[in-house]
Amino acid sequence: MPVGRDANRTASVARKVGAEPIDADFSSLTEVRALAAHLIARHERIDVLVNNAGLVAGRRRLTPDGLELTMAVNHFAPFLLTNLLLNRLRRSPDARVVTTASDAHRAGLLDISDLNGERRWSAWSAYGTSKLANILFTRALARRLEGTSVVANCLHPGVIRTRLARGAPLPIRAGWRAASVFFRSPRKGAQTIVFLASAPEAADVSGGYFSDSRLTTPSLQAQDDELAEDLWQASVRITGLD
Repeated sequence: MPVGRDANRTASVARKVGAEPIDADFSSLTEVRALAAHLIARHERIDVLVNNAGLVAGRRRLTPDGLELTMAVNHFAPFLLTNLLLNRLRRSPDARVVTTASDAHRAGLLDISDLNGERRWSAWSAYGTSKLANILFTRALARRLEGTSVVANCLHPGVIRTRLARGAPLPIRAGWRAASVFFRSPRKGAQTIVFLASAPEAADVSGGYFSDSRLTTPSLQAQDDELAEDLWQASVRITGLD
């Protein structure tokens, strides 16, 4: 079931896979909650949840919830959605949570006291920090899922020819366009997502960071389980998760 904020593009994908399209804007926690309620009402169980929405913001902006836009869309929205759907995921005999991170996390610097980027913000550092948050979230989630039928992993898809940088500052947009001829196709970029969502051997790992369908090692900060726990608790408070 494809979910997106662009109704036309989401409907196009839905037609290809024969599924119901759902519109949701991940910059709004209210819409994330509505999406979760919609899915819970229609599905007794969920086998795979792929958290793939993401953006690079052109300037520091706050969402209606008062959150910095990049972290809101790239981290807080999937954090909240995943937690709201956990009961449905636990009903599956082999459920997977797959979250798209990035090697851009190596440019991130997560400061729990400055998750809104009030003291330090640039388009690229905010994006890198949100991707670092994706990895830390996955590690903390995997610990909470130990002993259940659900595994959680994240991945670097490679640099893909998408519209990810369309909202970025002009120099980043120009550089993205110029270099895009060397980027991977979306089909190639999806391969690790498909692997983690469906391959039998991917059910044997939880809390991992993958690239090219292989387990790989993220940055030292991304391996900091104390920081992952601090981020989890801050995210619970910020999203209002019970």
